[in-house]
Amino acid sequence: MQNEYQWREWILAIVMVGGLPSVVSATHEADHRFTVEGFVCGADGKGSANIDVLVKDTRISYGQIVKTDGDGYYKAAFHLHNDNLGDPLLVEARGEQQEQKISFDPKDLEAERRVQVNFGTGCIHDRERVPLWVYGGLGAVAAVVGGFVGSKLVRSWRKREQKRGTSQGKRKK
Repeated sequence: MQNEYQWREWILAIVMVGGLPSVVSATHEADHRFTVEGFVCGADGKGSANIDVLVKDTRISYGQIVKTDGDGYYKAAFHLHNDNLGDPLLVEARGEQQEQKISFDPKDLEAERRVQVNFGTGCIHDRERVPLWVYGGLGAVAAVVGGFVGSKLVRSWRKREQKRGTSQGKRKK
């Protein structure tokens, strides 16, 4: 009997945790979703973790407080309409405020509407950009493959030259 209750508790916990992300995340259509994202960094240029960032559309008095992750990155998603175009946007972190205007192309119904607002020095990153280590890794792989193919070509040329030399030698006799 107790074993049955434990199973029910586990199933309930899995359902709650599994269903939570779908409830929490914004699933608006792209033409209604507006994302404010960026980085908060210290004087050393490293991301500041666990910092509260206030993001607020001041015309409609709607805002969110989000926390930065371990890299200092934050992201806040809003449900906005075309009539929100040009609304004043206030973003605040560690007492520093930045004011922006909500801007997007109202005719573009496919692209996600977003703005990046960064705080601090030396921490401007682009989450969409491919990290440099990927390019380095691809370069190393290309060098190894090129070296392997090159060595195979050199060996085949040498074998051809050796065959030519021995066949010419047989003819002379």
